[in-house]
Formats: sequence, C-alpha cells, structure tokens
Amino acid sequence: MIRTLAIATFFIAASALSTGAEAKKRPKPPAATQGSSAYASRADAMQFADDVAARRDLDPAWVRQAIGQARLLPVAQRLVLPPPKGTAKNWQAYRARFIEPVRIRAGLRFWQAHAAALARAEQEYGVNAAVIVGILGVETLYGQQMGNFRVLDALATLAFDFPEAHPRAAERRAFFQRELEQFLSLVHRTAQDPAAPRGSFAGAMGWPQFMPSSWVRYAIDFDGDGRVDLFTSPQDAIGSVAHYLAAHGWQPGMPTHYAVQPAGTPEQTEELLLPDILPSFSAARMQALGARLDAAGQQHAGPLALVELQNGAEPPSYVAGTENFYAITRYNWSSYYAMAVIELGQAVQAERAAAAP
Repeated sequence: MIRTLAIATFFIAASALSTGAEAKKRPKPPAATQGSSAYASRADAMQFADDVAARRDLDPAWVRQAIGQARLLPVAQRLVLPPPKGTAKNWQAYRARFIEPVRIRAGLRFWQAHAAALARAEQEYGVNAAVIVGILGVETLYGQQMGNFRVLDALATLAFDFPEAHPRAAERRAFFQRELEQFLSLVHRTAQDPAAPRGSFAGAMGWPQFMPSSWVRYAIDFDGDGRVDLFTSPQDAIGSVAHYLAAHGWQPGMPTHYAVQPAGTPEQTEELLLPDILPSFSAARMQALGARLDAAGQQHAGPLALVELQNGAEPPSYVAGTENFYAITRYNWSSYYAMAVIELGQAVQAERAAAAP
C-alpha cells in the first residue's frame, strides 16, 4: 500500500462515508468537472455503468455521470506494476521504513489517546491491541497519510485501463471493476459525491485503508455515533480492523510466529517453503523436515508455515508463522507487511510499558 500525503481536515470530513445510518435523501448527481473526461466517451465504461445500474438498481444516468467524470491516473498504472525482474527483496530495508522513531512515538500517542477503544476491541474480537496499533501505523501513520488521490479516478483507471504488462492483468482488472461497483453503490447509498473521497492510488480509504468491498463488509460503527466513518473516527478504525482480522481467522491468545531456523537438506527446506505463507505443517512435521523451532514453537498445536524474509545479498531471515500471522496477511498479502505490523506494534507496546508510571 502506498504512503501518500495527508488529506486536509476539512476534505476528510466532507468525504467520510457513513454506512451506519442510511441517508434519507436521494444523492445529488456528481458535479460536472471542467475539461474533458477520460471515461465519459468510452463505450466500455458506459456499458459498465449501465450494467452496474441494472445490478444495483441505481439510476443509470447517475452511474454514467459518476463514471464519466473519472480521470485517468497514469501514476496508478505505474504503481500497480511489480518491481523489475531481478529486484532483490530486502526485509531489513523494508523494516526500517516502519520500525522507526517517528512512527513509534506516533503509535504511543495513539495508544495513550485511544486505550479504552483498543482494550474494548481486544475484548470483543480477541485481536491484540498491539496488532491493531501496528496496522494503523503501517497503513497511514495513524491517519496522517491517507492518500490524496480521488478514489473514483484510481478505481476507474485500474478498472478500465489496468496495465497489460502486469502478469495478472485480467484478474486484477476484474478485481478493480468489482471495487468500483462497490464504491459507487456505497456512495449512492450514503448520499455522497462520488468525486469527494480521497485515498491511495489503488482506491483504499481512511485510517485503515479499506478497499470499498472491505468497507462494506467489515467497517463498523465502533464509537456509537450511528454512522461508520473511517476517515475521521479512530475508534471506528480500531473496531473495523479488529472485526476484519476476526473475520479472517484471527484466534485469540495465539502467537503470530515463533523463532525457527531451517537446518535440513535443501530439498527439505524447499518442501517447507512450497506452501509459502499458508500454515501447512505441524510442529512435529516441520522439525522432521529439519526446521529448528524454539521451545514455544515446538509446543504449538496448530499448523505452521516456514516464512522466508529475504535480505538482499545477505542470508534470509525466517519465522514460523501461525494462523494469526496468516490472518494479518489477509489484510495485505505480504509476509514483509505482516512482520512490519507485528514489530511496530511490539515496539509501541514496549514504549508504552516503559512510559508507564
């Protein structure tokens, strides 16, 4: 997920999407934009608009006008492409971007300010407060960097002009078409201007950077004000992240990972790495394949995965990921992301303990 400039406070408030209470009035048509539009004259975009209107029982003219004002974002097309072949992954470099003093201090302030909401989310959903703090810190630096792209532009660009150079272009294009449909349905239902919400280059929104489908399925009104607002309510963000992880298999009380070192033959290590980050091996089976688990890992009752974190030209790092590690990767499908979340949360928790009277 991209780290972008923070949104001005007044604009965040204006773009907040409310799903807790249905809007009573019919949404106003989106305001016309100056200049030519990338999609108003595109037959494929307008056919998509008509299909969405039919599926969602929306006014076709409203959907056409909404999509028609979207603008192509070449930067989004560039940023969704994978890095060039031969680019070495580097966990230590990735880690340094997030486990750093500014983010840790911001996390401590956030935890101190919202300790009650974090404790309630942990109690209700079983998700460690440190993991919630880690996700919100990695995603948006606790609401400071939520993205400044128009969500409508980002989703339309990737729905209709996803770069063919991507190895999974067709699959990703279909994904963003579904997200654009969810977004249009959401803003229509909540009487929002489709051009107002700002987010990442990929259309993720708010403190937790939810895609529209995640907003619809997992965003909750955790502060009890009658509406869901992931742009300006940190309490809603806290509850929504906890709800998301719980829905994706988080198990209360389970560690996220254990220390491990693969010490078997190359063939054994290859077998352990084959399922990638999906927990697939019992502790006993992992050890039979040459992995040296720490004492706690040896006692783990559920499946484990050997997670490899490459360090450029240096030897890789390894952890044995549990089902809770895997749950974090459902938020962002990257083991590097999951470890950054875990370690940031742990660092903030340690600072909080040190600051306690």
